[in-house]
Amino acid sequence: MIFPPEWSRHEATWISWPHHEPDWPGKLASIPWVYAEIVRVLHQHERVEILCHDEAVREAATDYLAAHGVTSNFRLHLVPSDRGWLRDSAPTGVIHDGRVKLVNWRFNGWAKYDNCARDQRLGSAIADITGLDRIEPLRPDDSGRVVLEGGAIETNGDGTLLVTEECLLSPIQVRNPGLTRAGYERMFHDSLGIQRTIWLGEGCVGDDTHGHIDDVARFTSPTTIVLAFEADPADDENHRRSVDNMERLQLAGGASGALRIVKLPCPHPVMMNGERLPASYANFYIANGVVLVPTFNDSNDRVALNILAALFPDRQIVGIHSVDLVWGLGTLHCLTQQQPAAT
Repeated sequence: MIFPPEWSRHEATWISWPHHEPDWPGKLASIPWVYAEIVRVLHQHERVEILCHDEAVREAATDYLAAHGVTSNFRLHLVPSDRGWLRDSAPTGVIHDGRVKLVNWRFNGWAKYDNCARDQRLGSAIADITGLDRIEPLRPDDSGRVVLEGGAIETNGDGTLLVTEECLLSPIQVRNPGLTRAGYERMFHDSLGIQRTIWLGEGCVGDDTHGHIDDVARFTSPTTIVLAFEADPADDENHRRSVDNMERLQLAGGASGALRIVKLPCPHPVMMNGERLPASYANFYIANGVVLVPTFNDSNDRVALNILAALFPDRQIVGIHSVDLVWGLGTLHCLTQQQPAAT
């Protein structure tokens, strides 16, 4: 079993067209335009599979995409959903004996939201559409299915996984009560073929998933990790978390040279109605030939884009304006899920 890295070849990218107004209170009207821009970029590089909550959403998606000149290399599917964050509610693609299989975690609304019954059925719907085999991992004690989200795990494709203790081991928003660090590592080995799990501490401030890794640390090659690093001690909470995560990565191989750790700046705080939002350049999405990077009308936008351009010299780097998008407490990586290509 191989959990391929995001930069490996994709068959397609999956998204779910936005329709749930409470995800973007007062701003839903602007969000479909952001999605249309995302599809406009992606469809030039790979097929985009789009889930539509109902017929009205499908018709609206068609109109928005046409307005952006998108007329090919996408498909619309009528599949009801609760929210649009497919990174977490859709299955994780793995390679087994050269074939793609879907690892379908149990989704429980990040152990926070009760209205997730439709999202719990997305794995089955995607398996039906693709015809791919679906696997439902069980806890090591066989006491039930494993609860997990795609935004909580990050791989280098070579048997190493990044996760955070805040997400998986904290007593807050508990996904799998009683499942220990060793239990998770055994499950990662059995379900994803992982040989080594690196545990960081906490995610970024404002993340309502309680510590997803994809806002703080990402692999860009088998041995290179970009770490969202808040250098300003005045932002004391994110600075403290950044320093702690850097120390952990140094111990995991950064200090010895086995891992290369690259600092990715943080944007200045993005606030909405007095709430700190989880704005992070680390929430980029790697597709065939392109990397989509969230931008925030911030002086660090250019710095982050240049850093990622140097790390992905064979891909276009495209910034996607995400100030409105992050009001939904997620950006580009959160809303996409790749379907790996068979090997």
